[in-house]
Amino acid sequence: MIRRWYTALGINLLLGIPAIVPILMLWFLLSNWPLADVGLTTRIPNNEQDDSPNAALLFFGPMIAASVILWWIANRPLARRTQLPASRYWLLALAGTLIPTAVAITVWL
Repeated sequence: MIRRWYTALGINLLLGIPAIVPILMLWFLLSNWPLADVGLTTRIPNNEQDDSPNAALLFFGPMIAASVILWWIANRPLARRTQLPASRYWLLALAGTLIPTAVAITVWL
């Protein structure tokens, strides 16, 4: 049985490595959404104003959804086996999954 929080963090760090691609796809979708001009991201300059992200959503959506479902399926049994409260576990799992993406972005820049 998994009782320690660092085991769950390690598993989510490993899950975060292949999750870099769907997280960047999600960022691309959110940055090109028509309502994205609220200051968090900027549109890619070569896109025209009337383009919609429907084509990208058609291609990226299934992969993002499959990644979220697989992440949830992997973490659901772990959440019950740890000693952490549910809210802290899911925050730890999300942070552990996002760490490889943050490292890849900082190395790339």
